[in-house]
Parts: sequence; structure tokens; C-alpha cells
Amino acid sequence: MNRSSVFEASTRYFLAPIQSLLEDPSVTEVMINRFDQIYVERGGKLYPTECRFADEDSLLSAITNVAQWVGRDIGPEQPILDARLPDGSRVNVVLPPSSRGGVCVTIRRFTPGGLSMRDLINFGSLTEEAKEFLELCVHMRKNVVVSGGTGTGKTSLLGALSEAIPDSERIVVIEDTSELMFRQPHTVYLEVQRPDEYGRGGVTIRQLFTASLRMRPDRIVVGEVRGGEALDMVQSMLSGHSGSLTTVHASQPRDAMVRLETLSLMSDVEIPMTVARAQVA
Repeated sequence: MNRSSVFEASTRYFLAPIQSLLEDPSVTEVMINRFDQIYVERGGKLYPTECRFADEDSLLSAITNVAQWVGRDIGPEQPILDARLPDGSRVNVVLPPSSRGGVCVTIRRFTPGGLSMRDLINFGSLTEEAKEFLELCVHMRKNVVVSGGTGTGKTSLLGALSEAIPDSERIVVIEDTSELMFRQPHTVYLEVQRPDEYGRGGVTIRQLFTASLRMRPDRIVVGEVRGGEALDMVQSMLSGHSGSLTTVHASQPRDAMVRLETLSLMSDVEIPMTVARAQVA
């Protein structure tokens, strides 16, 4: 039995009270507010469940097990943990007293494959005309920015758009937390690494983006721009890396452009707003 198999078996044992939720394909997120209050997200809506741990110590044992296997500490001096389960799902933990109600755990399930453009049409999220237009934009190597609020499906649409990228192209995907999985064989996945409790070993999106430019990418896909990396991405789009795709948190398309301008100003390169606006335009 290799280390990964042992971790998986151990995780299944400690997370047995919610294993049925983790195996339910309709569940996209599991939210444990406390050991006896567990919610799930299905289809963008939240639902309470009857699942519960025996007590807070049982939940804490499960979290400690995950932390040990990923080589991270969690406790009073390090009350926050970000980790990944064997199936690719991401786990975020906040311990008391930072979490006033008890141990708080959020598990974002990893769903390989994602949604296709046809799925989005079947769900009523996209028209046939919109599908054809968006696919044409990708084929013509237009830079595409998907905007929307929290939970609106930005990442789902980004993943669906990737279907239109030719198999012959080399794609570099950069994410804060891995969610995207493309069908193209020549795809490289890069992910942000949080520093340890001593502040060592952290890797930011900006660092990954800089590295990606040296990897001979045909396409660069950034899961979401949230900071100064927006300037790097906009400048790369202008300097030959066309056909890039990303998402940004904004309610309206016009707001998305303003958001990119603002994020560009968060980089360590001082530029006037007029320059940032001109580059985004």
C-alpha cells in the first residue's frame, strides 16, 4: 500500500460521517459550521443535512489527520489550514477561537471534466448563438475575460471555453486553487502554494505567471486575477500572448474593465491610472 492509498483510507475513516456527501456527484461544496451543523451546495443553492460528527473532538481528529498527511501544522498558533484530499478536493479549516462557533471546515469538491458548452446550453445558461460567438473568439485567439459575482459560474464557463482550444496548442493553466481540468493533452497545471507557518515556501500567482512566460505557452489561462498579476497578464496579452483566458470578480462587464485597471495598480510597478486604463482598453 503506497502513501497515497494509506492517506485515502485514513481520510475515509475519519471523514466517515460525511463520506456520503463527498461521494454525491450533485454536491459541489460541503460546509461544516460546527460538528453538528453541516450544509451542502447543490446547483448553486445551500441545503442543510442530517449528517454530523459525534462531537467536536471527532471533527478535530479528522482535521488533524489531514494536516499530518500534508505535512502542515494546525493548532492554536496556526488556526488556519488549506489542504487537498486524495480525490483533489480542497479543504479549508478555521479553528476556535478564530472560529467562534467551533471547528469550521469547508470542502470544495473536485469534479474532473467540468461542464461543456453543450451542458451550459441544456441548463439554459447559454444560447446556441452565444456558444458559436464565444467559440469563434477562442479560435481567433481573442483575449477573453469572464466576469461575474461569487457563485455565478465563472470558472465553469472558463472551463467550457477551453474546449475550443486546438489539441495542438500548449496550454499553461495557473490557479489559486486547482479546479480546471482540460481535455487537451499538452496542458501544464500550476497552482499557488501557501507559505508554511514560518513563512517559507510560498509561491504566488505572479511568480507562477512569470514562470509560465518562459514555458513556451500557446495559451495562458489564469483561473482568476485578484491582484497585481492583472498588470502582468494584460501586458503579456499586448506583447504576443494572445488568446489568453481568465476570470475576474465583477458584477457587470463595464465593472470588469474597471476592476482590471484597479488590480493593475496593485502591482509593484507604479503606473498612472491613465496608462492602466489604456492597456486594458
